[in-house]
Amino acid sequence: MAQNTRIEKDSLGEIPVPEQALYGAQTQRAINNFTLSGIPMPRDFIRSLGLIKAAAAKTNNELGELDTDIAEAISAAALDITEGKYADQFPVDVFQTGSGTSSNMNINEVIATLASKVLKRQVHPNDHVNCSQSSNDVIPTAIHISASLALHQQLIPALHQLTNAIAKRESELTGQVKTGRTHLMDAMPLTFTQELSAWRAQLQLAEQRLNDTQQRLRQLAQGGTAVGTGINAPKSFSEVFIKHLSVLTSLQFEPANNLFAAISSQDTAVELSGQLKTLAVTLMKIANDLRWMNSGPLAGLGEISLKALQPGSSIMPGKVNPVIPEAVAMAAAQVIGNDTTVTIAGQSGNFQLNVMLPVIVFNLLQSIQLLANSCSCLATTAIADFVVNETATEKHLARNPVLITALNREIGYSQASEIAKRAYHDNRSILEVAIEMTDIDEDRLQQLLDPKNLV
Repeated sequence: MAQNTRIEKDSLGEIPVPEQALYGAQTQRAINNFTLSGIPMPRDFIRSLGLIKAAAAKTNNELGELDTDIAEAISAAALDITEGKYADQFPVDVFQTGSGTSSNMNINEVIATLASKVLKRQVHPNDHVNCSQSSNDVIPTAIHISASLALHQQLIPALHQLTNAIAKRESELTGQVKTGRTHLMDAMPLTFTQELSAWRAQLQLAEQRLNDTQQRLRQLAQGGTAVGTGINAPKSFSEVFIKHLSVLTSLQFEPANNLFAAISSQDTAVELSGQLKTLAVTLMKIANDLRWMNSGPLAGLGEISLKALQPGSSIMPGKVNPVIPEAVAMAAAQVIGNDTTVTIAGQSGNFQLNVMLPVIVFNLLQSIQLLANSCSCLATTAIADFVVNETATEKHLARNPVLITALNREIGYSQASEIAKRAYHDNRSILEVAIEMTDIDEDRLQQLLDPKNLV
């Protein structure tokens, strides 16, 4: 059935737009032109655009650029969008014009329509909603705001959830000794607490890196307008805008030290993406450690048992797989790939403007969401309730030939090596062979080779 349309105009002429659409001609042209993926811009990005438009309207009013009634109508409509209303009015594809102008005009047109309905007179998307702004400073600003809010509200809390879950298990597993492994081969023993403490330390370092990046992420390009000179914006626009935005977000932003750099480059986004990649590498390490420790249950390491969440095979009855670590490893792989995209996009700052802004924010926000969800999943469905299989860990410890390392100072490396080889060849314990091949008292050997004394 044909869709009812109305005719809208822009600088290129007339174009039909769906009758009920709140957007106008420029958005419709973007819908027609950009059909590469069918993926709209992320919700958190649209939310940040709403915050920018609300703060800009308040700033323009304070600086005498907009009448109070128009500024208030724009701000109210923008904040409604920030709250998630009218979400279906933002269909522009991620793979659009590299400046993100189509998305900027999309929200300008929607806000103009909503404000016009309230005031019963025309509010113009460019002259009023976009007053003192350019897509070239709005979109870089939205990248920083949306990523900063996503870190603050999603990823950092999820990181805390996971580190706290690991810390809890550390305290619960105190004293439980297991075989250490290097090169996937038996190595000196350590406790489960020590092994988990490494995971927690990696996550804490990841949080420190993200917090360090936040210092630069909260420096915004707004006020630079087209190329960084601030053309068509009041001189104090940046400072007043930051004041209003900080109130709306409860986060402390600041103007970029150099607006030319803030518009022409995306170095901070590349930096953030690198930190997200580092966290992804950490999560993949944790996920793979869990998979190895859980492997078996009979022919693998079998050190722990992860909670059974679902059947693991459509043909092998009784098979249960480590599905959460597998899912997290795949999410980590996606984040690592996203970093490559952001890195390439970051190189596209040609002269005064980067022209891959939409794909940068899409990948950053997807990475943050994937990592936040991965941290929560690991915390609640893997770390919190895995069970240590003490029988398996004690068996591995007793037969670990590398325990002979503890005798190096007593008998020397060469003799210790011979003991290890014989123990491995005869499938006997190190203690048993050491009693035969050394003159050390058995009680002394038991003390030296006790795994609990080696950790």
